[in-house]
Amino acid sequence: MKKFISWNVNGLRAICGKGFNDIFKNLDADFFCLQETKLQQGQIDLDFEGYESYFSYADRKGYSGTAVYTRHRPVSVRHAIGVDRHDHEGRVVALEYDDFFLVDVYTPNSQSELARLDYRMDWENEFLEFVKALDKEKPVIICGDLNVAHQEIDLANPKSNRRNPGFTDEERSCMTRLLESGFVDTFRHLNPDLTGAYSWWSYRGRAREKNVGWRIDYFIVSERLLPRLEGARIHADITGSDHCPVEITLRDSE
Repeated sequence: MKKFISWNVNGLRAICGKGFNDIFKNLDADFFCLQETKLQQGQIDLDFEGYESYFSYADRKGYSGTAVYTRHRPVSVRHAIGVDRHDHEGRVVALEYDDFFLVDVYTPNSQSELARLDYRMDWENEFLEFVKALDKEKPVIICGDLNVAHQEIDLANPKSNRRNPGFTDEERSCMTRLLESGFVDTFRHLNPDLTGAYSWWSYRGRAREKNVGWRIDYFIVSERLLPRLEGARIHADITGSDHCPVEITLRDSE
């Protein structure tokens, strides 16, 4: 059995002052994927016994960034999707193993007034091609902050958030297209009708206390991995970021 954790930490250095080390050890994952690390190389010395780490950094300081801590040495590592206009923000760490790819991703936010929606759509198209190409080689596990609530069940106030970043028709249709390309949203697969299950809450208006949230953090896997899917969880009780960790467990391949 392998445990996978994904968490947008909203600044790795900041969350280290909020109990991250203990949370990391208590979750006891085989793979611990981070988004929005907001780091440059050399800005943190954070090692865990028994783990190797792989970081992708944005050119811009204090922005974006992804990382994976793993107990299992990969066959190969990629820090980009191979499209130059998208490969300067540290948004991907992709680890290859014998029987799967693990892709840790931090999808661009469309930003206020949808200022970056066109860029986001371009990213979505190129990222889909990237994971489809990997999927032709072996199954893929995609995890991270995908910055979209796919269906109305995935956020507390769908009507008032129409056309807001993360709940536009364009962004939602990109998620639909991904899922129609041979991939499955693991949490929704196992919990098709569960309401009130969110992974991000605004810092405003006591949103987390009231559970006025969005589910925008995912584990999405190739359909042929479903027989190995043992469970999917959202750790809404774990604080330190405006996001909480999400988890899947997979049985080992036979």
